[in-house]
Amino acid sequence: MSTQNLHEEITQVAIRHFKENTDKIMHCLDQLTEEEIWKRPNEASNSVGNQILHLCGNIRQYAVASLGRKEDIRERDSEFSAKDGFTKEELSEKLSETVQMAIATFEQVPEEELLRTRNVQGYHYTGIAVIMHVVEHYSYHTGQIAFWTKLLRDKSLGFYDNVDLNVKNE
Repeated sequence: MSTQNLHEEITQVAIRHFKENTDKIMHCLDQLTEEEIWKRPNEASNSVGNQILHLCGNIRQYAVASLGRKEDIRERDSEFSAKDGFTKEELSEKLSETVQMAIATFEQVPEEELLRTRNVQGYHYTGIAVIMHVVEHYSYHTGQIAFWTKLLRDKSLGFYDNVDLNVKNE
């Protein structure tokens, strides 16, 4: 596989995961009331609203600012201290806009940026590591949002209803 093909594979897989996880989060938002979006399971945990604000901050800091060489304007503590302030529709729009910015960055990132080391949030990462982090982080919190939604609704979210997950590897 050439480096160009590897570059394309890395960015396209990241984009696919971003789109899949965004669909899952939007499905969860559709299941919840405005009040439930800001409900916390306990004081040591975050609401779905906090999780979405946190995801937007993380994606902007890692994918947009670091990988896209833009100014880092993140205010991380405010992502967790919010108890309201955004409606379900506003959170949905904020997440969609942020994900689109990240996807545009992935689509435009030059190959040399994937290998360049930079400092992000106190860590030293190559561009590849930045992409891996932001995709993993997004997936991690998507799972938390799905779990909390399942607890609140007491039902399956149906993410894999049309997929046979028992198919064996070839």
